[in-house]
Amino acid sequence: MNAVPDDTTATPPDSFPAMVLLVDDQVMVGEAIRRALANEPGIDFHYCPDPQRALAEAIQTRPTVILQDLVLPGVDGLSLVRAYRAHPAVKDVPIIVLSTKEEASVKGAAFTAGANDYLVKLPDTIELVARIRYHSRSYLTLQQRDEAYQALRKSQQKLLETNMELRRLTNLDGLTGLANRRYFDEYLDAEWKRSLRERREISVLMLDVDHFKPFNDTYGHVAGDEALKRVAATILASCDRSTDLGARYGGEEFSLVLPGMPAGGARLIAEKLRRAIEGLKIPHASSPTAPHLTASIGIASVMPDQADGVISLVHSADRGLYEAKRLGRNRAVPASMV
Repeated sequence: MNAVPDDTTATPPDSFPAMVLLVDDQVMVGEAIRRALANEPGIDFHYCPDPQRALAEAIQTRPTVILQDLVLPGVDGLSLVRAYRAHPAVKDVPIIVLSTKEEASVKGAAFTAGANDYLVKLPDTIELVARIRYHSRSYLTLQQRDEAYQALRKSQQKLLETNMELRRLTNLDGLTGLANRRYFDEYLDAEWKRSLRERREISVLMLDVDHFKPFNDTYGHVAGDEALKRVAATILASCDRSTDLGARYGGEEFSLVLPGMPAGGARLIAEKLRRAIEGLKIPHASSPTAPHLTASIGIASVMPDQADGVISLVHSADRGLYEAKRLGRNRAVPASMV
């Protein structure tokens, strides 16, 4: 049985309002307990004489304490205790079992079923009120703590989501939705170091939209932005693996990081990407090389052998891009062929 601490110097008991639900088929018992609590400040009393309605009454009234008789017509009192504990709306509400027996086996069964306390009826008014206030205060404190905890968790989750969204936005190019140059540099450096540790190849593609300035001059910047978005979507679609990264390197220049991709695979991806951009059929009347928008691509693949070689990898892809332009554009050229 739970002890009732001396609370005379603590918060006034009526500052923790209690709602008591008594479930007992004996009207005389109900009336006796009603009278015992009638003049107690901060205690509301609700009586349920029908055990079949007990759970529904508990869910509706949301008591802070349930006084539950054990011997009821047609219903086992312990089954009701277990029913309260099984329902999320009242599972934590303190239950004081009322019984005519002071037997250890009966008490043990009550506590095993989920009761918080045990009183032999009819209990002394002072003891009854003290236990009601004690259990109500404990329950309300728990509820307030849980509400504060839930509010804190929601606040933390919201902050985490905000920070993740902020990080996502700081890593993305605002126009195309691809990674931006800063994140490209960070990602390539990390993947270079991983490739160095794991002794595997890494490839980089550098892509430039052909004759983009004349395109802007002819169709306007709005059409130019739309064209870049479509190219970016095509680049994103070519990133078949979760480790592949497409980025806007700057202006009309894009890049792809392909970790673990050997030279042959990188050339296939570059050619597939080149054809896909050409296949967009974006008109480019001012292009001296093609009637539609096209792209030139430089390819570099290497097995890392030094910690600071990542810069040379990008330079190699740039050389391939320069050679693709020199050869007439709309082509993919490996740096190894330069």
